[in-house]
Amino acid sequence: MGVPSFYRWLVEKYPKIKQKAIEVPDSSATEPNPNGIEFDNLYLDMNCIIHPCFHPEDELFAPKTYDDVFQSVFEYIDRIFNIVRPRKLLYMALDGVAPRAKMIQQRARRFSSARYYKIDELEEDLLREEYQRTNKLLMPKEKKEVSDTNVITPGTIFMDRLSKALEYYIRLRLNSNPAWMKIKVRVILSDANVPGEGEHKIMSFIRSQQNSNGYNPNLRHCLYGLDADLIMLALTTHELYFFILREDVSGQNQSTVLTDFGQGLSTNLHEVIKSREWYRMIQENKKATPTKKPFELLNICILREYLELDTKIEEFKVEMDRIVDDFIFICIFMGNDFLPNLPSLEAHESALDLLMEVYKRTLKKTGGYLIDTAKIKDEKHAYIKISRVEKFIMDLGTYEDKIFLKRNNIREKKLRMFSQEFSGGDMGSSTCFNDWEDSTRVVEDNCSLSSGNTANNELAVINNTSELRRRLKDSLKQKQDTYQSKTFQDKIRLGYPGWKERYYKEKFCAKDSNEIERTQKLVVEKYMEGLCWVLQYYFVGVCSWTWYYPYHYSPFASDLKNLKCENIKFNIGQPLKPFDQLMAVLPPQSSDELPSAYAELMKCKDSKISKYYPEGDIEIDMDGKRFLRQGIIKLPSINHDLLLECTKMLESELQLDEIKRNSLRKDIIFIRNDSALGLKLAPTSDDCKIPVDFASCEISGVLCNSKELEDGGFFLSPIQCMDDIKDDIVISAQYLNPVVGVPVLRLLENVEVPDKTITSNDMQRRELWHESSSRQTTTKFDHYRKDVASSGHSRDTWRCAGSGWSSSTRGGWRNATYGNGSRPFSGNQGRGFTGVHETHQNSSLNIGEGSDGNTATARGSNSHQGAVPSVAWGPVDSRPNWAGRGRTPN
Repeated sequence: MGVPSFYRWLVEKYPKIKQKAIEVPDSSATEPNPNGIEFDNLYLDMNCIIHPCFHPEDELFAPKTYDDVFQSVFEYIDRIFNIVRPRKLLYMALDGVAPRAKMIQQRARRFSSARYYKIDELEEDLLREEYQRTNKLLMPKEKKEVSDTNVITPGTIFMDRLSKALEYYIRLRLNSNPAWMKIKVRVILSDANVPGEGEHKIMSFIRSQQNSNGYNPNLRHCLYGLDADLIMLALTTHELYFFILREDVSGQNQSTVLTDFGQGLSTNLHEVIKSREWYRMIQENKKATPTKKPFELLNICILREYLELDTKIEEFKVEMDRIVDDFIFICIFMGNDFLPNLPSLEAHESALDLLMEVYKRTLKKTGGYLIDTAKIKDEKHAYIKISRVEKFIMDLGTYEDKIFLKRNNIREKKLRMFSQEFSGGDMGSSTCFNDWEDSTRVVEDNCSLSSGNTANNELAVINNTSELRRRLKDSLKQKQDTYQSKTFQDKIRLGYPGWKERYYKEKFCAKDSNEIERTQKLVVEKYMEGLCWVLQYYFVGVCSWTWYYPYHYSPFASDLKNLKCENIKFNIGQPLKPFDQLMAVLPPQSSDELPSAYAELMKCKDSKISKYYPEGDIEIDMDGKRFLRQGIIKLPSINHDLLLECTKMLESELQLDEIKRNSLRKDIIFIRNDSALGLKLAPTSDDCKIPVDFASCEISGVLCNSKELEDGGFFLSPIQCMDDIKDDIVISAQYLNPVVGVPVLRLLENVEVPDKTITSNDMQRRELWHESSSRQTTTKFDHYRKDVASSGHSRDTWRCAGSGWSSSTRGGWRNATYGNGSRPFSGNQGRGFTGVHETHQNSSLNIGEGSDGNTATARGSNSHQGAVPSVAWGPVDSRPNWAGRGRTPN
C-alpha cells in the first residue's frame, strides 16, 4: 500500500514527472514503441492486476468464477505488454508470504473486509425488497465463486489455481503470440508460494542483476503497479532509466459504458448474464466496448532532477544519490504498511512540503545528510546519523501545535457548514438526474432493438440492476463520513492544552504522569526499531521476518528525542508457511479457505488460539477521524509461537494437494527452446544447476532443471473454455537470483546520463499547509460550485460525486429529489446526499453550531416516501475498493 496520498502530492508538486502512455491496441508489440522509449524489462506487481479483475468497479457484470478472473487477468497483461513492449524480460511477481510487520496490516484489512461483506449483503437485500415492491425487475442475486476477496492470499485454492493459469498463459503466448515469439522474451514467474511481497521480490531481482558482471547500467526498466511505495523502491535502485506504469485515475469515468446494447440479445437473460455470453457477443458485434482507463508513465529520472533543484542550497554541493536516500527516509515518517504516521503528518495536508522545508533547513545547518546507505548493513545501524536526525525531528516537532490548531479550525468550519447546509427547511422540488445514467446506464433511446418488448424488458432489467448497484455503493459510502452522519467524536482534541497527556492516556492506557513517561520511552524505542527495519527492507531486503511494530499508534515528533539505535538487534528468522500465514491474517468468516483441521483451530472454543478470531464486532478507534477508512482497527495480536505450536501438529493430516499449497518454492523461468538461453538449458531427466551470466545471456543467476516442472510438448489447459497447448516448445526451470554482495547505492559506472530537462522555472514555491489561510475555508463544496460556475451552464446544475442524485436550480442540495421522484430527505431523514442523514426516531437532531453560535438542528417528519431502509452500523472501516484511494489491498 505504501504512503497514502503520496502519488497525488508528487504529481502536483513535480508535474513533469508523468506523461500519458500512448496505447495503440491493434499494433504489433514488435513494432517501435509509440511512447518513444524502447523498454528492456517489464515487471508486473501482479496483485495490482488481480484485485481489479477480481472485483472490478463496474460490478454489474462482475466475474462469477475463477476462470472469469483468470481471463480478465490475461487481457490486462496483454494490454500492459502492448504498451510497454519489453525486449528482454517479463517478470511477474505475486505477493507471497509477507514479513510479520506487514501481516499486522493484512489481518486488519481482511477482518474489516469480512465484516463489510455481511453489511453489503444485508443492505443489498433491503434494496432488492424495495425494487420488488415497486415491480422493478432485477438480475438474480447469485452465489459467486469470487465473493470473498480474502482468497487473494498465499495458500488458498484460488492462488494455487492462479499460478497454474499464469503458467498456461505464459506458455500460450510464447508458443503462439507473434510478438512474444519474435522477441523470444524471457519470462520469470514468482508465484504466491515464493516468500515475499511482489514488489520487493522484483527489487531483489534488480539488485541481484546490478551486482552481476557485465550488467548494462543503461537498461530501460518499467514497473507496473499502483502502490505509492513503488516510486520509493524505484528510487532505491539508483537506476536512471526507470519508469512506473500505472492507471490514470484522475477524472476518469470508473464504470463501463455500453451503447447499442440489445441487438440480438438472448431472450433468456438469466442464462446469458450467467455465462457472460453477453460480453463476448457485444465485443464480437462491436455493439459496445468497455471504457478503459488510460495509463501514464512516471519518469524516475525526471523526479531525481526535481529533487535536485528542490534541495538546492547556496554554498552546499548536493550529492544527488544521498539526497534521494534522505528523501526516502523522511517519507517514512508519513506512515506506510509497517509504521503509523506521526500524528502531525498527513499526506493530504501536504505534509511532504513541510518535511522538505525542514529537511533543507537541517541540511544547511548540519552540513550533512540524515542517512548513509553505504553502511546499510552495519549491525549497530550507523547508517542513521542520529544527531542530525534528532535535530531534523525536533525542528519538525515545533510545528505540531500550529498544525493541530489549523486542523481543528478546518474541522469546526466544516461541521458548521454541514449544519447550515442540511438543517431543516422546505425541500422544494426539482428535476433530478441520477449519477448512474451518466456512467453505467444503457440509454434505451439510443439502442438499436430487434426483438421488441423482450429486448426492452431485458434492458430494463439491466438498467434497474445498474441503478441498484450504484445506489448500494452510495448507501454504503454514506456511512463513512462521521461529519455527515453526526457520529464524529474527538476525545484527544490535539492542539488544546493537555493534548499529549490525553493522547497517551487514551491510546496507550497510561494512568499517570510516570506511566506516560515510561510509555513514551518504550514507544520511541520501538519506533526507532521500525525506522531501521523499514530502511533495510527498502534498500537491501528483509532483515527480520518476525519483527513488527507492536503499537497501533506512533509517538509525536516532539517525543523523538534522546534517540539510540546501536543496541537494536534483528533476528532474521524465516517466513511462515502459507497455511500459517492464512491462520495469522484470515478472519473466521474465511475459514473455508483453510484445510478443515486448521479451520477448527479458529472456530473451536477449546482451541488454544480461538481468542484471536473474534466473530462479532471488531474494535475500531474512530476518535478524531472523519472517514471510517481512517479508523484504527484494533485486533488482538497473534502469538506466533503458540500459533506454530498448534499448526505443527496438523501438518501430518494434510492431503497431497494441500502439502503442495503449503510449500515454499522458487521462481520459475520460461523460455522458448529455440532461444539462446533455451539451447543452454537442454532438457534432462536429472536435476541439475546451470549458472548463467549477464554478459552472455543478458540475465544472471542459476537455473535449476527440476523433474517437478511440466515440460514435454503438451500442456493441459486449466481453464475450461481455453484449448490445451499442443507441441509446446517452452521449457522451464527454477531460477535463483545471484548472491548479492554490497548493494548498489549510487549511479553505476558507464551509465549514460541524459541531458537535464527540468529548470528552476519548472519549480513552484508552495505555501506550507498550516500557514495557508486560503485552504482553511476551501471545502469540496466550494470546488463543486467553482467547477459549475466555470462550465458555462446557464443553470446551477451540479452533481455531488457518488451521491446517486443531482440537483438543479439555486436551491442546491435543499432542492433535490430521488430519481423516482421522492425527496432525498425530509428534515433529518433520508439518503439523497452521501451520508447526509440517518433515519432517527426524533424529529430533530443537533449537528453543530451555526455561525451565530446557535445550535443548528435538522427538523422534519419521521418518515418519507421512497427512502432506503436503514441498517444499523457500528464504527467499521471501509472496503478498499470503496474508499477511492487508488491503492490495492494486499
